[in-house]
Amino acid sequence: MGFIEDQKWRYATKKFDASKKVSNKDLGELQEAIQLAATSYGLQLFKVLVVENKNKRDLLKPASWGQAQITDASHLLVFCNYTEVKEEHLNHYAGLKAKASNIPVESLSGYMEFIQSALSARTPEQIDNWTAKQTYIGLANLMSAAAELKIDTCPMEGFDAAKYDEILGLSEKGLAAAVVCPIGYRSEEDDSQNAPKVRKSVEDLFEVV
Repeated sequence: MGFIEDQKWRYATKKFDASKKVSNKDLGELQEAIQLAATSYGLQLFKVLVVENKNKRDLLKPASWGQAQITDASHLLVFCNYTEVKEEHLNHYAGLKAKASNIPVESLSGYMEFIQSALSARTPEQIDNWTAKQTYIGLANLMSAAAELKIDTCPMEGFDAAKYDEILGLSEKGLAAAVVCPIGYRSEEDDSQNAPKVRKSVEDLFEVV
């Protein structure tokens, strides 16, 4: 099974080869993999910044505990969640769904009212936490697609989210940095690639009830 072999190949890359760049074609495939990720109600309440600008990445490195992946990787992807769900988000989704299904947008009013009612029962903190979780589904799709293309990744929570928000101007856009993932190609000097995978056994991880 190719998928399983891809997962055995991938690891959290600690040292990237800064001389190697992901092609536009491969980057486009990775973006599409994220775009196709499942999300609650299909709302896609996140945005992914593809940070290529060297100056921005130099600023983000100290906010990432000095980790070299931020500047050495081919690209840096910053997954950002919308911190609140606005009417414009719901209207945009309704418009997309109506167009894709070739139906009048008015016919979705009942469904959209259901979503609005479900979301209004949550506190602002719960909404923020919920939308942040959605980014991890997109991250998982990215990592799996990258492994198939033999592109290395390193999912990272080790960064100062408030500093990221400030440097990238996220707060004024209603966004917050949730998780980041440098992508590129492993350096031959990265000893981590030779380390054995440490995972629980299938018996320990699963329980049939």
